[in-house]
Amino acid sequence: MGGKVEVLWEQFQRDKLAKEERSTTLNLHKLRTQWRTVLREVKDKELRQDIEILSQTFARVMDCKDSVIESLATDLEEAEEQHAQALRSHLYNIDRLLQLQHSRLTCLEEGYSTQLEALKMELEAERRTILEQHERESCYLRDVALATEQNYAKNNHEATLNFQSARDDIKYKSQQEKQYSRLQLRGKVEVLWEQFQRAMQSYTEATEHQKIAFEALKQKDKKSSREIEMQAKKLQKLQDLVTATKGQIAAHLRESEKQNRHAREEKESVLRQLQELKNEMKQARAMAHGSLARLTTQSSAALKALARVVEKAQRILRLAEMCRRLETEEEKVLPFYPSSLAEGDQREAQQVLEETPTEPLAMRDYVGLERFWQRFNKVKLEEQALERERAALSQRNQHLRELLRQYLAGISVSQEVLSEPNALLIVERKSCVPADLPRAEGGHAQGHQSTKHPDSLSEGDAHPDPIHGSTGTS
Repeated sequence: MGGKVEVLWEQFQRDKLAKEERSTTLNLHKLRTQWRTVLREVKDKELRQDIEILSQTFARVMDCKDSVIESLATDLEEAEEQHAQALRSHLYNIDRLLQLQHSRLTCLEEGYSTQLEALKMELEAERRTILEQHERESCYLRDVALATEQNYAKNNHEATLNFQSARDDIKYKSQQEKQYSRLQLRGKVEVLWEQFQRAMQSYTEATEHQKIAFEALKQKDKKSSREIEMQAKKLQKLQDLVTATKGQIAAHLRESEKQNRHAREEKESVLRQLQELKNEMKQARAMAHGSLARLTTQSSAALKALARVVEKAQRILRLAEMCRRLETEEEKVLPFYPSSLAEGDQREAQQVLEETPTEPLAMRDYVGLERFWQRFNKVKLEEQALERERAALSQRNQHLRELLRQYLAGISVSQEVLSEPNALLIVERKSCVPADLPRAEGGHAQGHQSTKHPDSLSEGDAHPDPIHGSTGTS
């Protein structure tokens, strides 16, 4: 009997659960419909309010712009008036300055003319005085020159006469003295010549033997001088040969020293070049090693980058295949939607595309990627729309869950419900339960109720969500 009651109880629970699921589904459908209408109305109101606010803002901005334009126009008129007034005053001042300059120039010209006349008169008077003084001085100088010439001629004639008389006297005296000295010298020369002849004869007699010896010695000296000359020539030749040999030896020494010095310099230069070449080889080896290391690192980085690019390309291809499978028939037939821009916006976009970019790495042709960006933008817009729809649906699902929880909490009785305030339960001060009713039965009944509704709640929570397709409270 107990087994049949449990079976019936389980069947009753299942029927009640199925009935509650059907009613829950129906209520969810009704709630969705009503909620959509409410959301549409709210969205319509919000959009209308936004349009009104935007229109008011636009009108206010237009009024501000009109007021600014009017103030600028008035400022411009005032500035033009001020400019015209300043120009008139400037032209008046320029005219006055020109008049003052003309009057000043006339005064200066008159003063210049008067000063010029006075200077001319002074110059003419000074010129006349200078000419008169010049005439007087010229007459005086001519008289002086004539008197000087007369005195010079007179003095010259007197000096010539005196010179001729003195010359004749001196010439006569010199002839007399010359004749007297000639007579005296002739006597002395004859006496001296006789003495010389006697001395010469005695000398020749005394030096006859010495003369013969002298002649012999002279001959011997000539022979010796010839020999000496020959020996001197030989010696000179030997000395020349020695000097030439010494010069050759010195030249050879200098040349050898020069060659040795040149060889040492070449050796040092070769050693320096060798050292430089070794340093260059070391530097080149180090640079080659560094460049090889950089090349290996760059090649490894390039390989990694290429691997990432290949992986990214494969991912893009997989995503493209997945997107292709998820495309609708309309997107497969017409993959590119027409542009939603106006004609003015399209012209501005075309002008922007035709402009030369200022960035060094900017692309110069965007036509090849136009279709890609069109589809990409479409996908991004759809993604944003789906994200917003998902957020709205999640909020709505949360709200519905809250409503369902409140509803289930209102129709079920449990310890949690009894502990919380509930409008469906009214507890009075007087109890209608008999006093002799055992406490266990009430507790048992209450336990049945408490075990009943949690089961229904757990089963209701376990059914799939029709919106998200996941298990949860709908």
